[in-house]
Amino acid sequence: MIPRPLWIRQIRDAWERRPVVWLSGVRRVGKTSLSHMLPEARYLNCDLPSVRRTLEDPELFFDTIEPDSVLALDEVHRLTDPSLVLKIAADEHPGLRLLATGSSTLAATGKFRDSLTGRKRELHLCPVPWEESVDAFEVAELDRRLLHGGLPEALLADRPDAGFFAEWIDSFYARDILELFNVRGRQGFLSLLRLLLRRSGGQLDYTSLASQSELTRVTVKAHVEAMESAHVVRLLRPFHGGGKHEIVSRPKGYAFDTGFVAFERGWGEVREDDRGMLWEHLVLDALLMRLPRDDILYWQDKSRREIDFVIRRPGGAVDTVECKINPDRVDPAPLEVFRRSYPDGENYVVTPLDREPYGIRRGGLSFTVCSTRHLA
Repeated sequence: MIPRPLWIRQIRDAWERRPVVWLSGVRRVGKTSLSHMLPEARYLNCDLPSVRRTLEDPELFFDTIEPDSVLALDEVHRLTDPSLVLKIAADEHPGLRLLATGSSTLAATGKFRDSLTGRKRELHLCPVPWEESVDAFEVAELDRRLLHGGLPEALLADRPDAGFFAEWIDSFYARDILELFNVRGRQGFLSLLRLLLRRSGGQLDYTSLASQSELTRVTVKAHVEAMESAHVVRLLRPFHGGGKHEIVSRPKGYAFDTGFVAFERGWGEVREDDRGMLWEHLVLDALLMRLPRDDILYWQDKSRREIDFVIRRPGGAVDTVECKINPDRVDPAPLEVFRRSYPDGENYVVTPLDREPYGIRRGGLSFTVCSTRHLA
């Protein structure tokens, strides 16, 4: 197994605050492998009937466990009452540390009758981020990471495998959407998913999506909500502070992985014009690893001036993030308009070049140029 020190550190940090860590992420993103990388943890695969029988009486089970044990409960939503198991562990055995994994956010997993407030920390395992691709996976070619995507199996393959991506999409519907969310109508759902993959990085037009997928607008919104809970779509809301010329309601939708975007668009290589759009996805991954999702937004006005990402900070400051393959091509014009209304905050240009941060000036504005690993 390839070491994942970045994520092991996040899990251990989360345990310092809460006894239960909920590790979610899409199928085959590496949750099981990561569980096995905790040498002190006893691993239990809840897909197995024998494990489910063992945990039918959680009081009896936890009474047999050493007080300071570490348990990894993989695919914990397979249990009949997973929230009860985790609640008993947290409340009655405070020395225990649990890692529980699942495909969706805990709140959207139907079997959880208790939100475990005050007992858990949630971590989202995204596809292999760019800095980890360079370090642990030794994939330093940006185009390879963009085309293969960040699921470990696909990333390490000699070439992109269309069969892998097609099989994953079918499995995602059968094992996650149908089973966890009880969404019927396979053809309509998958048609919508493929539309979102092709349009990744753009604003969502629910009316257009409904027309092209032959679903109702209400159904489209419900399906997108399920996809967001299952981590295959990330929705970014527009940042606005009351300006009359700002976009205020239409979210942008990003697919969870660049490999699936390239697969759905039929790309065998990355074109120059598309490299920057795909790089945005990797920068978004880096931001989501470090910041609350609700603090990451985008900005656009009605003249279509746009800033890739806007980060809300305490006290009213807002940072801006521009994603550039070549940092010399940053255009200060949209930011100049933005900073007239929101002057407080830092400006970042994030590039795949792995070097120490440095400053540049454009149009009277200061920018910090950095790689994803240097985002604070």
